[in-house]
Amino acid sequence: MTIGLPDGWTIERVRSVSGDSEAAVLSPDRHVVVEDHGGAGDTPLRPEIVLSFHELCLVRADDEWYMGQLDADGSVVCWASYGCALEEALRAL
Repeated sequence: MTIGLPDGWTIERVRSVSGDSEAAVLSPDRHVVVEDHGGAGDTPLRPEIVLSFHELCLVRADDEWYMGQLDADGSVVCWASYGCALEEALRAL
């Protein structure tokens, strides 16, 4: 197991399933929000795991995987939950 990844997962497995040979585990110590398209304001997340795939990210928070974009300042803006299973979220990349 790689630190931060769920049991049974390594960064090599993440790379294999995602098809991104440069996928990486990032520090969860960053600002992460889910966009609110209704105008009520963005919802902050407390990330447990952040995986990067170039400018895209998967963020695990509250037992769900959120897809988002990594900004230049290191923050992440997510747009939707992609479920509870890492493998399913990776296949959505």
